[in-house]
Amino acid sequence: MRHPFLSIISLAVATVMLPVVQARAQQYTKKDSVKVVALLNEARQQPADTNWMLYFARQLTDIPYVAKTLEVNSEEQLIVNLRQLDCTTYVETVTALTLCMKRNRYEFSDYCRYLRLLRYRGGEVSYVNRLHYFTSWIADKTCMGFVVEPNKPKEAFTATQTLKINYMSTHVKQYPMLVGHPDWVEQISETEQNLTGRTFPYIPKGEIANTEVFWDAIQDGDIIAICTNKEGLDTSHIGIAVWHVDGLHLLNASQIHKKTIEEPMTMYNYMQKHPSQTGIRVIRLL
Repeated sequence: MRHPFLSIISLAVATVMLPVVQARAQQYTKKDSVKVVALLNEARQQPADTNWMLYFARQLTDIPYVAKTLEVNSEEQLIVNLRQLDCTTYVETVTALTLCMKRNRYEFSDYCRYLRLLRYRGGEVSYVNRLHYFTSWIADKTCMGFVVEPNKPKEAFTATQTLKINYMSTHVKQYPMLVGHPDWVEQISETEQNLTGRTFPYIPKGEIANTEVFWDAIQDGDIIAICTNKEGLDTSHIGIAVWHVDGLHLLNASQIHKKTIEEPMTMYNYMQKHPSQTGIRVIRLL
């Protein structure tokens, strides 16, 4: 899934040219496949009770932040790229590796299968099936039995987000695939209409605290989706929760830091610097 807000960011990036492998609707480099297998083999040496989401999130820090890594082809393919990550591909990569470990699958083909199942509605590779809005991602992965959105205890989730989604269909020129395939806009618009009007409880950013209530609500390794008041969007950023002594922090692919990083600021302080961010939703891998 690629969040539409990230797709509007234009970055001039110098990349190292590597041989690209294309197999059916799949694209990766040898460096990517080797890294996936190495990460899984190293993980097998860790204790069985390891928090895999947190483990892999930390294994993948200091990777360059690059937007639009999924927008490099004229036709949709499953792109595997561990050399450059944005906030969504970072979370997808960590989650796919975690699913491999939880299900005792250690081959590159296993990783690709889980990545495909995570990125696309029903695991079917196509641009209109890519889960562009993170609310769609949550709903589809919940139906597939991968995640749950706990929303407890209620004392933490005191606000409600009502969706009004239309960003992609009203900003078509920012999406090369839609420019090249205008007939797909209607399908994207249908997805947006299905999301519009839905409501979700969330934790307001001003209430995030280092207390027992929030320790219960948010666990290490949970996926954090940051709600936004930007017109037409549901969320503007995602990452992975980790508690420090001073409070909740975020492992994320950061446009500000230009790399994947364990954010030194607490979530509370981080979100005060972003006026458009309203709060957080919490998603937990089953």
